Amino acid sequence: MTRALCVESHAPESSLALGCAIGKRLVSGDVVALWGELGAGKTCLTQGIARGLDIPVETPITSPTFTIINEYEGRLRLYHMDGYRIGDPEEMETLPWREALFGHGVAVVEWPDRLASLLPAARLDIFLEILGPTSRRLRVVFHTEELERRFADVFHRPENSLELKKEHEKAALTAPS
Repeated sequence: MTRALCVESHAPESSLALGCAIGKRLVSGDVVALWGELGAGKTCLTQGIARGLDIPVETPITSPTFTIINEYEGRLRLYHMDGYRIGDPEEMETLPWREALFGHGVAVVEWPDRLASLLPAARLDIFLEILGPTSRRLRVVFHTEELERRFADVFHRPENSLELKKEHEKAALTAPS
């Protein structure tokens, strides 16, 4: 079962709000793979996810390009992974990638194509596309019915999502045609 929906964000605040709404619904063992070119907003979305996981706002959420995995404590432990510098998935063997992807926390993976053979099949894929200086299109792919059910109010009926309305009144969210 694979189903996709599209959401548009017209400002970084909208992406943060969307990330926060996602983070609030994540449970232990979830993996979110963020696909997109440099500057597409993967780290911005992760910052919102961190806030939704109750990671304190004083905690800077930065891209782990050089460390590969950053860990943060919140309602659940967040493993923020970045595969950009990985040439071969075997390079991950010196890092706690199994705990990150199959443990009791939540994993958010930037540049997941570099780790593709290691990623679990049951995950949430978000493809970010740059539309303009601050606008992004996010194509969200649910790989299980359970994920789609859990996130239905965020992506199927975004007009009902209070977090998005509160965070950014101008968030324009559209379902695919």
